[in-house]
Amino acid sequence: MTPQFLPIGPRAFLVQLSDLDETLALFDALTADPVPGVAEIVPAARTLMIRTAPGTAADGHLAAAILARVPEERREAGSAPPMELPVTYGGEDLDEVARHMGLTVAEVVAAHQAATWQVAFCGFAPGFAYMTCDDPRFDLPRRPSPRTRIPAGALALAGRFSGIYPLESPGGWQLIGQCDVPMFDLDRSPPALLQPGMRVQFVDRAAPKRAPRKVAPQPATGLRILSTPFPVLVQDEGRAGQAGQGVSAAGALDLGAMRRANRRAGNPSGAAVLEITLGPVRLTVDDPVTLVLDGAADRAEVEGTPVDPARPFALDAGEVLTIHAPARGMRSVLAVRGGFAVSPVLQSASRDTLAHIGPEPLTDGAVIALAHAPADAVDPRAAPARALPAAGEVVALPVTLGPRTDWFDEETVARFLSQDWTVTPLSSRVGMRLEGEALTRTDMRELPSEGTETGAIQIPHSGQPVLFLADHPLTGGYPVIATVLPQALDLAAQIPPGARIRFTADRPFAPILPEASA
Repeated sequence: MTPQFLPIGPRAFLVQLSDLDETLALFDALTADPVPGVAEIVPAARTLMIRTAPGTAADGHLAAAILARVPEERREAGSAPPMELPVTYGGEDLDEVARHMGLTVAEVVAAHQAATWQVAFCGFAPGFAYMTCDDPRFDLPRRPSPRTRIPAGALALAGRFSGIYPLESPGGWQLIGQCDVPMFDLDRSPPALLQPGMRVQFVDRAAPKRAPRKVAPQPATGLRILSTPFPVLVQDEGRAGQAGQGVSAAGALDLGAMRRANRRAGNPSGAAVLEITLGPVRLTVDDPVTLVLDGAADRAEVEGTPVDPARPFALDAGEVLTIHAPARGMRSVLAVRGGFAVSPVLQSASRDTLAHIGPEPLTDGAVIALAHAPADAVDPRAAPARALPAAGEVVALPVTLGPRTDWFDEETVARFLSQDWTVTPLSSRVGMRLEGEALTRTDMRELPSEGTETGAIQIPHSGQPVLFLADHPLTGGYPVIATVLPQALDLAAQIPPGARIRFTADRPFAPILPEASA
C-alpha cells in the first residue's frame, strides 16, 4: 500500500500505512535518516503522526520527502534478548479471554508466556507500551463497556496488543493479570521502562514491591494559597519531545497569556506561572513581590482595595490578594517577578493532570517557593484588552478537517460544521466535552490507536464530540473529525461551560498529495 497523508493542521499530518510492520519500518527509517524540519514522530498501530518544527509546513513537499524514506523491505525483528517481566496471572477477564480464544485458562497463560512481545509504540498514558506478538489468537476485542477504574500494574489485552497500565486510570482492555514492576518511574532514567523496539517475555512469578517514592517537603516560605475552589496549577511552555515515553506536552492552556504575563513581569517568557481556574482565589506572600495577572482575570483586590489587573502591582508580606472569578473566560495566569522555585520534571515545570507529572496542584494551605531570580524591569503599561467568551455566547473556532473526516458522510460533516455545540461542565485540561445533535459515523470499524494532536475533536460512540486540550492522551482510538488550528487554542482554553462553539473550515477534507520540491 502506498502511504496516505491525512491532514491534521499546518504543522502536523498523519501517515497512514497498511499494517504495524510497515509503520515501524518507516519509523525506523525516519529515525535513522531524519527528514529536515520534522520535530517529532508519534508511532501507532498503522500510522505515524508527524509534527514539524516552526517554519516547516506539513504539506505535499514534506509528504514527498517522507515517501522517499519508505523502505523496500519489511522490518526485521530485533535480535537483542527479551526483557523478562514477572506477572501474576488471574485478572478479572481471564476466563472471558479463554472463551474468546477457545482455550483453557492454563493454555492462555502458557501462550502468553511463550510469545515474544515487541514494543511497537507508547501512548495512552506515560509508560504505557503497546506490545505485539506473532500469535494471531491474541487478536482480541476490547470490552463492550470500559471500566472507570483499572489499577496500576494491570496486565491487559486488546486488538493483538498486550499492555500494562502504568497508573490507575479508566480503560477498556481485557484484564488478565498484574505486574508489580513500575512502568513509569521519575526516579529512573529514562522514566519509561519499555521503549519502542524492545522485546519482552512474560514470566509467572511474583516481583518484590518497590519502596514508595519520596514526596518533596512543602517549602516553609513563599506564596501561600489561602483558599481556592479549584486546584491552582504550575504551568510553563510544556514538555515537548517526550512522545517516545508516551508523555504529552501539557503546558499552559493559554500560552499567549503565560508569555505576556512573564514579559510584563521581567521574566523569560517561558518561566513557570500559576494557572487559576475561575475563582475566587485568596493568597498571600511571606516576602514583598511584584505580581502580574493575565488571561481571564478582570477583578482583583489587595486587602479590600481594588488593583488594576491589567498592570503589574506590588504585594507586601502578609497582605492578602483576592482574584475574583472572571466575568468572561475561565483561566487566569499569575506571574511573579523573579519566578517560582520549582523543579522541572522531564525538562518542564508544567503539571500534567492526566499523567500526574510535574509539581503537585496547589490547594488550600499549599505553599510554593519564590525563586527571586534576576529579572528585567516590569512593563508598567496596561495590557491590551482581550475579547474573551462568556456563558451563552457563540465562539467560532477554525479547524482543519481531518484526519478521519472520511469516516463520516457529507451530511454528517455538514451538520458538524453548521450547528452550535454547547460546552458542558464535564470539561477539564484533558478535554472539553461538547453537546449537540449527535454525529453518526459511516465507517463502524474499530479504529486502531493513533496519535492525536492538541485541538483534536474526537467522536466517541455517543456521537458527542470531545475537544482535546493540553493534557490529552498521546494516542486515541476514536476517529478525529477535525482539529482546531493552533492559533485558536488559547481562545478555546478560555471558553467556559454554557458557551457554544461553532466550528469553521476554510476547505473540504482531502488527503495531502506528495509534491516534489521545485
